[in-house]
Amino acid sequence: MGLYTKLEELWREKPEELRSLIKERLIRWRRQPAVVRVEKPLRLDKARKLGYKAKQGFVVLRVRVRRGGFRKPRPRAGRRPKALGVVKHKVNVSMMEEAIQHAEKRYPNLHPLGAYWIAEDGMYKWFEVIMVDPYHPSILNDEEIKLPDPLLRRVRKKLARKEKKEEG
Repeated sequence: MGLYTKLEELWREKPEELRSLIKERLIRWRRQPAVVRVEKPLRLDKARKLGYKAKQGFVVLRVRVRRGGFRKPRPRAGRRPKALGVVKHKVNVSMMEEAIQHAEKRYPNLHPLGAYWIAEDGMYKWFEVIMVDPYHPSILNDEEIKLPDPLLRRVRKKLARKEKKEEG
């Protein structure tokens, strides 16, 4: 049995040690901002499936998303529209997609490769989002990293324009 298979099995079964460790971490994570950049992924097996490599140009973010239903009753008393707080989750967007959107908003220059669940409590769900810097030379030179074609065309066009500007 390989390392990644063993890691996957551990996260699926969640032995008591792992559960207590996650519980301790959740206490710290609740006090942190909603989007936090972390050094290494917590679930290396999932990160590697999404295309993560331990090299420059890859960024791992831990994103907190509020749990709960899609509907919140609209207040009847008078309030200004900003303070209504009716907007919560979108019906056609999963919490994982919501986490990816939060990460994209925080780091607009990075491209998301994907996300996976890491923990949850009664109030929040946490996801790790793997993001990549498409303009980084180590990413551009790596053939194994699969970036969408429109993004690659845009990056190459921008780099060509930059080189042309430097020459002339």
